[in-house]
Amino acid sequence: MAIVSMKRLRLFGLLQDRDALFEKLQQLGCVEVSQPDGSLSDPQWASLVRPGESTRSEKERMLEETDAALSVLGTYAPEKSKLLAPKPQVLEDELFSQQNAAEAMGIVRKINHYAAQLQEATAGIQKIAATCQTLKPWEPLEIPLGTQSTPSVYVQFGMMPATADLEHVRKDLALAADASELYEASTDAEVHYLLLMCYRPQEEAALEALKPYGFSNASFKGITGTAKETLSYLDSQRQGLQQQCESLKESIAACKESRLKLQLCHDRMVQEIQKELNKERLMDTEKTFFLEGWAPAQQEKALTELLDSFGCAYELTDPAPEEYPEVPVKLQSSTVVSSLNTVTNMYALPAYGSVDPNPLMAPFFIFFYGMMMADMGYGLLMMLGCWFVVKKKNLRGENAQFFNLFKYCGVATFFFGAITGSFFGDLIPKLTEMVSGTAVTLPSLFSPLDDALAVLIGSLVLGVIQIFTGMAVSMYNKIRRGQTMDALCSEGAWYLVFVLGGVAAVTGAVKPCIIAIVVLLVLTQGYGKKGIGGKLMGIGGSLYNNITGYFSDILSYSRLMALMLAGAVIAQVFNTLGSLTGNVVLFFIISMLGNALNMALNLLGCYVHDMRLQCLEFFGRFYEDGGKPFTPVKIDTDYVDVIS
Repeated sequence: MAIVSMKRLRLFGLLQDRDALFEKLQQLGCVEVSQPDGSLSDPQWASLVRPGESTRSEKERMLEETDAALSVLGTYAPEKSKLLAPKPQVLEDELFSQQNAAEAMGIVRKINHYAAQLQEATAGIQKIAATCQTLKPWEPLEIPLGTQSTPSVYVQFGMMPATADLEHVRKDLALAADASELYEASTDAEVHYLLLMCYRPQEEAALEALKPYGFSNASFKGITGTAKETLSYLDSQRQGLQQQCESLKESIAACKESRLKLQLCHDRMVQEIQKELNKERLMDTEKTFFLEGWAPAQQEKALTELLDSFGCAYELTDPAPEEYPEVPVKLQSSTVVSSLNTVTNMYALPAYGSVDPNPLMAPFFIFFYGMMMADMGYGLLMMLGCWFVVKKKNLRGENAQFFNLFKYCGVATFFFGAITGSFFGDLIPKLTEMVSGTAVTLPSLFSPLDDALAVLIGSLVLGVIQIFTGMAVSMYNKIRRGQTMDALCSEGAWYLVFVLGGVAAVTGAVKPCIIAIVVLLVLTQGYGKKGIGGKLMGIGGSLYNNITGYFSDILSYSRLMALMLAGAVIAQVFNTLGSLTGNVVLFFIISMLGNALNMALNLLGCYVHDMRLQCLEFFGRFYEDGGKPFTPVKIDTDYVDVIS
């Protein structure tokens, strides 16, 4: 239950074995490949090695095509999957089968071809729709839209704002060009659609007369027949394209039986890309390659057996303290403790060589969460719901850790609900009173509402315990680094301050304890400061920072009481509202809806406040962050679970 010890790996292998070795390393999943360190900057070394060639771009293109095909298939043949259904299980040989990959890519290209045709047909339909919208106002006009002017007659289709009075327009036109005519095709709320015809000598005069009314030319490039004829032709074209679209959609949907093949292809490409990314970190000669990385010490035996089977020349060494910032971090612990990885990862990974906070945090986090929720009904739902999701969905990794964490918090919630007698608030007493006239209360050790002061004191005591734990870990870290006096004069001294304060409260010997505390702080808080002035400043600063810090941190744990009371009150309010109806059915409806809302709010609220206590009040005492996650070469799939 700690940070896993790492070994630095350096190896030389034959170039011809590189791909096969990487496949085995991927299966083993215990080696993180890193960029070669500064030693490779040596000109003599650098002259012997060169970066290896990569096919990553080709793999990325294939992945992009596969994802596009899956997206198209999901649109026109949605996958009918049951809620929380587990991922399909496939053999490793199926995942990496060349034949499966080739077949999948053939289907991918077919689907993408259909999709391209469908897109083209859809664009054609949209273009026809836009053209029809333009031609529709001209449909009453029986003159071909492609009619051109002649040497003696000027012909022009045009538009004019609907606000223009056509009678006045025609009068002005007749005065300017008596041998002219203005035909109206149609009029809508905004535009007059018109046809102007006149003798050529009067062209300029006619256009000048129409200019004040906003007359503008209309163009029908490529159209020769009448609007009605053209619309009829376009409608037949549209119907043909629509039929084509439906046929293409059916062709795409017919590929749904190959969905798993495409998903396998996606997962395979992801593995191949990751493998290529790691291979790019290698250094090659004409016949050999060099790899540098990290591996867990606990898997050293399995790794050495693999490397020996390939005849590699390698070394596995412990990192020096100055190398710790480069060392990746892997946390290993029991199922209960590992569930807290989700909390730690949201904050920051611990630095390599420091203390794993999860075993220390686990009992506090789970206990605090249960205390804040404190309801047997909520706890049962959390336990059963999380267990069902993990088992039914076959979750792994961080997702499984997240639901397992809430499962354990559900156990704590049930426990606190049992000792406070809460089952969906006071549902049992309210229900029995409605049915029999006599309220039956569940046995309890205390009531959050009746014993609020005791709950507050208990919350603060728990806070002191957790802060003391953090101080102990901080002392351990300092002593381990050889800073023994610093540990004794800081955390050690304040331990004694708390103890003396407790003695004063219990025995009543206030004056001697205060004197002892003052002497203790004067002797210890100026440690490491030079001169009388420096020591006085150190004492003053330490007193201010520690007194205010400890006081605010301990007081922050009062939120444990606040959320316990809030949850209990809200549940009781909804139960009371339901009981006022006098109807058992309505009571259950109102009570369950209210408790569902209360539970949903508390699931999030308790998680957030619990995290705050851990990350600020607890971690702030000892936590050394800065670790980078261990990312080995491994099989990591999105759609399927790989079994060996």
